[in-house]
Amino acid sequence: MRSISRYIVGCYLGLICATALCNEAYHFVTEIPIGGEGGWDILTIDSAASHLYLSHATKVVIVDLNNNSVTGEIADTPGVHAFVAVPEVQRGFSSNGRESKSSVVDLKTLKTTAKINTGSNPDAIVYEPRHGELYIFNHTGNSVTVINAKAATVSATISLGGTPEFAVVDETAGRVYCNIEDKSEVAVIDAAKHEVVARWSLAPGEGPSGIALDSAHHRLFSGCHNKMMVMLDTESGKVVGSAPIGAGVDGCAFDDATQLAFASCGDGTTTIAREEAPDKLTVLQTLKTERGARTMALDPKTHRIYLPTAQFQPPPSPSPGASPGRPSVVANTLKLLVYGPTESVKH
Repeated sequence: MRSISRYIVGCYLGLICATALCNEAYHFVTEIPIGGEGGWDILTIDSAASHLYLSHATKVVIVDLNNNSVTGEIADTPGVHAFVAVPEVQRGFSSNGRESKSSVVDLKTLKTTAKINTGSNPDAIVYEPRHGELYIFNHTGNSVTVINAKAATVSATISLGGTPEFAVVDETAGRVYCNIEDKSEVAVIDAAKHEVVARWSLAPGEGPSGIALDSAHHRLFSGCHNKMMVMLDTESGKVVGSAPIGAGVDGCAFDDATQLAFASCGDGTTTIAREEAPDKLTVLQTLKTERGARTMALDPKTHRIYLPTAQFQPPPSPSPGASPGRPSVVANTLKLLVYGPTESVKH
């Protein structure tokens, strides 16, 4: 019965999305100026509070999504990669890459109340609500630091045996899935045991970064650097489908309500796809964004997606035999691009 009903739902969604394909699923809505100096990384959304948190060099910028404006900032987060709000304890937690610490922040005052040691170069963060714990993935430390949100103490350190990128929580299964970039695999962490219990190959995907989950249908989506979004079955651990994406992927998202998967790429495109069948991932739209818009966040309440980018200065010419440098960000040009679904997708 589950498979039959799923296909009925899939056909219905297919009709909706076929209409969306004709009209394009997403369109540009607005842009929000951020300004300041330096680069950026991960952005997260507290949908209930309508707050977006954007990592920006040594601080976290807070954007009010009701009026599309900057409403505050959290200071003293050197080399910050991510910030996650945990409203039930009125705290937020950052990953400060340059000092290998996590700032514990009071969400009301935006003041740092403590700093917790992590592994080397903490990067992505996810919150696992069943046990009330933050998982902070240490990029060069090849590990994850688990922090109890209420006590603000370290619960465990888990070795990952490779370089972690983004992660996602499967609350129903009691698991955390993390892309291991240099192994082209997903590490499966048991949230109760605090240990890796499986490793799933993403082949033919290579160099995974962004990750998203359709928990209802047991499907995991990994954005890989060989221009591919891989769809994996979380019950079998097997790759069951894939779709082409752009170059320089970093972010992924999945919208449970619209059943759309997203992969944001630094080449100025965001791929929007749907699970047409249990083993078929179909591209609905290659949304034109802007160069550098490689990370993203999705607001499940409005279904809008947010992508930061800026203007760039060309890098200086490299010395003979040296690798070219990264282009620098032009001061005061950082902004959030906002895209929203068409009426056919929303309804």
